Amino acid sequence: MKETKLRKVVIIGTGFVGTSYAYALLNQGLVNELVLIDVNKDKAEGEAFDLNHGMAFGAPMKIKAGDYYDCHNADLVVITAGANQKPGETRLDLVTKNAKIFKEIVTQVMASKFNGIFLVATNPVDIMTYITQKVSGLPKERVIGTGTILDTARFRYLLGEYFHIDIRNVHGYIIGEHGDSELPVWSHTQVGAIPMDRYAGMKDIANHPDMKHIVERVKNAAYEIIDRKGATYYGIGLGMVRLTRAILNNENSILTVSASLEGQYATDDIYIGVPAIINEEGIREIIELPLNKLEQEKFNESAAIIKEMTNTALEAIE
Repeated sequence: MKETKLRKVVIIGTGFVGTSYAYALLNQGLVNELVLIDVNKDKAEGEAFDLNHGMAFGAPMKIKAGDYYDCHNADLVVITAGANQKPGETRLDLVTKNAKIFKEIVTQVMASKFNGIFLVATNPVDIMTYITQKVSGLPKERVIGTGTILDTARFRYLLGEYFHIDIRNVHGYIIGEHGDSELPVWSHTQVGAIPMDRYAGMKDIANHPDMKHIVERVKNAAYEIIDRKGATYYGIGLGMVRLTRAILNNENSILTVSASLEGQYATDDIYIGVPAIINEEGIREIIELPLNKLEQEKFNESAAIIKEMTNTALEAIE
């Protein structure tokens, strides 16, 4: 890891997610230099022009379209590029396609002598983060996926809305796959310092109809947004900025990212969404929550799904 930070971020992929992230970075003044890379160079240049023209209303910084050489002194390379799932295409089809794309992207980044931190947002994010680490050869703590950071934010939002509590005082996590097999950790969900089941007066909170409905809304949120507007990007863009702030400002913040497990949660050799301490070195520490029996069973099921898809991705790039 570099001893000094330029506060330079390179974004690979200028689709909805990449540009939403760039726009939020400009508004929040987190970085000194922002480079946009896309296979469509005209698109990257157009986005850079547009962002630069709003700089008078944002924060002073350098923004340009660039190429992979620009990664050599970046603190953070953020990958949002990749194929989207098409009608009739399975998630396994998408895994295979994006694994091949990622091998090419990461190989070119590393050829620049990049020595910073990778942040991966492309879906399926747990598998793509694993591929990024394997191809790059960087230490596992310096390759991070967005994991369940957005799912956790949706969970907290919906609980705050239900109980009429400021979302900042609702504490809880969604862990596991960023996908259909994710799970809430009800045993560690709180309002302030009060366990949620006690606050809500629900003895079996995990099976309460209203709480089950909230969990389903969290899982289906992306589908509902895609049905209405075609894609999701604002929420994840802001989540990526939150991760960027934790890294560049060395915050030691706890966020639910896709991290490499090496025995934690009785799981090994996969990337999966769990709470972790994030600082300028990447993932400082995995927070291993003591799960109850049902939560551990569901986590194991989620890990098995990720493991199967990861093996498929590895076969695609061998």
